[in-house]
Amino acid sequence: MLFHLTELEHHPVHFDVNFAPGEIALGPDLTQKGSLHTAGTAELLPNTLGEIRLRGHVEAAVEGVCSRCLEAASAQIASKFDLFYRPAPKKTAHAEIHLEEGEIDLSFYTGDGVELEEAIRDFVLLSLPMRLTCREECLGLCPQCGANRNTNPCSCSTTRVDERWAALRNL
Repeated sequence: MLFHLTELEHHPVHFDVNFAPGEIALGPDLTQKGSLHTAGTAELLPNTLGEIRLRGHVEAAVEGVCSRCLEAASAQIASKFDLFYRPAPKKTAHAEIHLEEGEIDLSFYTGDGVELEEAIRDFVLLSLPMRLTCREECLGLCPQCGANRNTNPCSCSTTRVDERWAALRNL
């Protein structure tokens, strides 16, 4: 769904969309479980030379890999968003964009408007925790034998020996 500047000049556009799994590509490590629902409003802000504001909420369930034990890990997202998009500036020789204070949450768009799928994809990815875990108390993998400590306790020693000091130990 593309929010065209010409349409937004006349009136705000309300949206209420369900995305089936696979409609929004979340990357190779994440899969969408169930429907991703988003609803809200897109509007062209007055006196801004094309700045678009997307407001609403998103609900989704995603599944990835636990960063501790490599088993399946899921996360629920139910959050409100308030996103601002400005037309991308013309390319300069240095290709750097100067942002003023308070513009850190600003994104840029090219062409005739903002694509909802792209905005929701970015918001979902930024809403996820830095490291997905299957559960809070996940024990992870044994660094010596690689066993999953959640299912099989291993008998590996937990004391770490720093081999750089081995020559001094023999004195």
